[in-house]
Amino acid sequence: MTDGKAERPQGRKPRRDADGLTEEEFLAGYDAGDYERPSVAADMVIFTVAGEKEENYRKLPKRSLRVLLVRRGGHPYLGCWALPGGFVRPNETAGEAAERELREETGVDRVYMEQLHTFSDVGRDPRTWVMSCAHMALVDSGELKVRAGDDAEHAAWFELTYRLKSESRERLDEGGMLHVRRCELRLTPVRSDGEEAGDPPTDGDELTAVVEHRRIRTNRASTEEYAIAGNKGLAFDHAKIVAMAVDRLRGRLEEGELALHLMPELFTLTELQQVYEAILDRELLKAAFRRKAEPLVEKTDQYTENAGHRPSRLYRRSREEWGDYS
Repeated sequence: MTDGKAERPQGRKPRRDADGLTEEEFLAGYDAGDYERPSVAADMVIFTVAGEKEENYRKLPKRSLRVLLVRRGGHPYLGCWALPGGFVRPNETAGEAAERELREETGVDRVYMEQLHTFSDVGRDPRTWVMSCAHMALVDSGELKVRAGDDAEHAAWFELTYRLKSESRERLDEGGMLHVRRCELRLTPVRSDGEEAGDPPTDGDELTAVVEHRRIRTNRASTEEYAIAGNKGLAFDHAKIVAMAVDRLRGRLEEGELALHLMPELFTLTELQQVYEAILDRELLKAAFRRKAEPLVEKTDQYTENAGHRPSRLYRRSREEWGDYS
């Protein structure tokens, strides 16, 4: 174990550079001010899947993919909605800063989180040179206690849709192919318990953006980038960050068990299928889904109670795959 500092090879004679300096001598005279340094932020794309209660008690609640946003209480982008986040402190890594922001905004930790991408476009923040090390987290909506951080006046869940508007392919003169997908991101506020229609600050604040996903492929290389083609209500370049996170989430969902991070300890297969459908934004065939889910879960001897319909068996994550996660 180390204290986070780079380890030095042991037992080696100090080497000197072209100026005749050892590393110790070089560091003693090094001036960090010779190079301009950016501020580094950790922004969080926090996803959950939740549903509204149905008036017909026999119907299961419809579930939707949601993302947590905060309304900015200061400049820049005063009054606009943004992803929760903050600047990385000198005594923490970007991952530790993301975990801290998650705890401060939702009251939960020990959830699934992964680094999404580092966003470093010039001018992405009007204050100064700011790079964002963005992370994606998946949380069970039943465990959350959402609250706004110090620099935000309100935090709220937004129902998210991200759908293809158009796509095109173009052969490039220098060789290769440009594939452009234009998608519409739509974020609709979800009123929290006790919040009445017409109450500020979420009522009517539907946010929209058009994001282009551009991919260039040649016989030598492949590059891709996201660009905002239109934006209403989202601060900074956060529409682009959310779009990339949705694409990552959908791609990873097809690979395996990622959706189980959004489930409570016990759940029905129908509830699990609803989570998949909410994320993928399409219906799935029941039989095919259950074949795919079977290796990921295990039956319990418990059934739903007071659900208004025939009791359904409850499942949990497969302990063979997940271990004793309780």
